[in-house]
Amino acid sequence: MLHVVAGWLPGRRMVVVADSSFAALAFLDAVASYVTVVTRLRLDAALYAPAPPRSAHQVGRPRCKGARLPALQHHLDAPDTPWQTLTIPRWYGRKRRTVEVYSQTAVWYHTGLPPVPIRWLLIRDPHHTFAPQALLSTHLRLSPRQMLTFFIQRWAVETTFEQARAHLGLETQRQWNDRAIARTTPVLLALFSLVTLIAHRWVKKRPQGWHATAWYKKVKPTFADALAGVRKHIWATFSTTLPKDDMVKIPRTLFNRLIHTVCYPN
Repeated sequence: MLHVVAGWLPGRRMVVVADSSFAALAFLDAVASYVTVVTRLRLDAALYAPAPPRSAHQVGRPRCKGARLPALQHHLDAPDTPWQTLTIPRWYGRKRRTVEVYSQTAVWYHTGLPPVPIRWLLIRDPHHTFAPQALLSTHLRLSPRQMLTFFIQRWAVETTFEQARAHLGLETQRQWNDRAIARTTPVLLALFSLVTLIAHRWVKKRPQGWHATAWYKKVKPTFADALAGVRKHIWATFSTTLPKDDMVKIPRTLFNRLIHTVCYPN
């Protein structure tokens, strides 16, 4: 899928932000040539220096890695680690947060798997409100600020699946053919993305145009609000010509209320 999307955007470098399940050497090696992956990294990952240059008369298979480097946990425990202080303006959509980071490049390798050059980033909180963690990037020239900024912008995939099930019918298809289900599931997830992108532009124009109640004030629209807004936008572009005998004028307030009701069917 990433290869197909990258082919749609020639000349542009995509950044894929993913959680720890995508921190797999085979996956990173397969996509590193055309996308940049930023994901989590285990603190005990086996890191190595780059392979030394091959001499002119050297025989045998070329080396894929150099000497073993200290584990990331060693840098966390070492008192002389040169930590850098970074202030992130919006930490997961909330207030700014100051963290300490340390970053280097290495080759991540495991027996039987391809070696992958990475930039790793250690993050710790000086106030100890969360445990130290590590990130990796397949783009070696990304700065620690860029890596951290990319990673905190990721969207929780569990929320995506839950909203797609509730509002788009994901995993409730009634086809009997497995191939039909394999086709409709990507289409539904693509529909989720389209609705989100359209609603993102809509919210910029109407920052308070979503459904609310007297007892619950929303700071941002939910996916149900986004879906309703897209429905209203699409339906507003259609017009129906009916004979005069079939047309009945109703007050605008009642018409808007009816449209609002059908836009929120759940």
